Amino acid sequence: MSITRLARIPLRTPSRTYATTAGLNALARQKAENISANWKGTNATGGNTKNFIGGAFVESKTTQWHDVVDPSTQTLLTRVPETTMDEFDQAVDAASQAFKSWSKQSVLARQRFAIELQHQIRQNADALANSIVLEQGKTLADAHGDVLRGLQVVESAVGITSNLLGEKLEVSRDMDTEVRKVPLGVCASIAPFNFPAMIPLWTIPLATVTGNTLILKPSERDPGAAMIIAELCARAGLPEGVVNVVHGTAPVVNRICDDEAIKAVSFVGGDRAGRHIYERATRNGKRVQANLGAKNHAVIMPDANRNLALNSIIGAAFGAAGQRCMAVSVAVLVGTAQSWLPELAERASKLNVNGGFEKGADLGPLISPASKTRVTGLINSCADEGGRIHLDGRNIQVPGYTAGNFVGPTILEGTVDMRCYREEIFGPVLTVVTSDTLDDALSIINENKYGNGAVIFTQSGATARKFESEVNVGQVGINVPIPVPLPMFAWSGNKGSVLGDIGFYGKSGINFYTQNKTTTSLWRHEDAIGNKASVDMPTHH
Repeated sequence: MSITRLARIPLRTPSRTYATTAGLNALARQKAENISANWKGTNATGGNTKNFIGGAFVESKTTQWHDVVDPSTQTLLTRVPETTMDEFDQAVDAASQAFKSWSKQSVLARQRFAIELQHQIRQNADALANSIVLEQGKTLADAHGDVLRGLQVVESAVGITSNLLGEKLEVSRDMDTEVRKVPLGVCASIAPFNFPAMIPLWTIPLATVTGNTLILKPSERDPGAAMIIAELCARAGLPEGVVNVVHGTAPVVNRICDDEAIKAVSFVGGDRAGRHIYERATRNGKRVQANLGAKNHAVIMPDANRNLALNSIIGAAFGAAGQRCMAVSVAVLVGTAQSWLPELAERASKLNVNGGFEKGADLGPLISPASKTRVTGLINSCADEGGRIHLDGRNIQVPGYTAGNFVGPTILEGTVDMRCYREEIFGPVLTVVTSDTLDDALSIINENKYGNGAVIFTQSGATARKFESEVNVGQVGINVPIPVPLPMFAWSGNKGSVLGDIGFYGKSGINFYTQNKTTTSLWRHEDAIGNKASVDMPTHH
């Protein structure tokens, strides 16, 4: 995930100017106008984004605002508040009060919410995707994928009536021990910029169907999808205060970590922010799950299906402009597969870099000028340290989008001691390293500090078995480039890519949002009042 997500506090200043909505092309402007006209909490034509507190969209009284701009054109879309401390307290109080009644709702009532929410998301997927394209810069197809992967978690939450079943055993004569899962209370979710819909939907459905209430803080860079989801929750019948949305940067994050009413925190983002949140929140007695950075490797064996391997790596490396925590950012070419590098670069050079609404676009811009500067700096470092740049996207020109934060697909060849290998780039950059054998490739992966995922391309079952058994990462792909588990399973990154020992969604997600309550009871059957009613004619004797 992105490296510098928490420390960034770019408050709005009068000296910086942006294009008006006239800077959007006709199609994008129409999408922006529709969002502003049809949704209460967000805006895409220069107005303010609101807080969502106690079931109401509330204009913030803050004096500090963050500008959200279209990364393709630098057009100002909305201003996001740095939620004030009073407003934050109101959100926590609303969640605390809602918990008293929501936690007592039947599991069937909570299931009904999940059923209605998935319907609402399906009905409004276009609006969610349009917001993501405008604020985050993804292509329209990729934005729909963002929504779909979140929707799948909502659909899995519908199974809560089975997944929340407890256990009961008669441990002695007339003595029973029962274990059931009960909610924690008020929880919080801190979401990143790169999946504006999916990550909120990792947490909202599972937190709520298990009986908790939630404070959501979306990224201040692209909160529109989260605000639409909040409105969809209300349309789906979620009671006031069960889900609340606040905005901001480090001060709001610190309040989440410190507020004693908040019992658990979910975080997806970069290393520095994740470590800070994990250490601060756990120090305050909170349960924390945190997904951090990644450096995902793809091993290409000489016997791999060449077409499948090359196309899969290109899609996994450059889709979403490389801004995915499960992007393939390192290709390990083994043995004679090293000769495939020129063809890999030639195929990647044909990708269409463009605005997200443009027909045929394969990847869009990076989220911000600062991200572009950082990515190009890491590309520069490869050449400075003696590596080779086989495909250079630093100076790409995208017609009609001269102000966009674009970096084209880039392929570097380097070694494991270079910055371009060691650091998470989070852009459309693939670093290629070589190895003579599978054992060497495994050593490269296992010595890397990150452990989200790794994949291998081979047509040998024995090779695949050896790789799966010996690779030390949490999510393994065999001829599958992005092995993110579907929500009936659970996210399982390891090593330096995670903090906390309970993963996102699936059974792990239910465990994260619940705690066990064990009851042992004794009711002796001989103590039962078992006299039968008499039906004889009373004689008064």
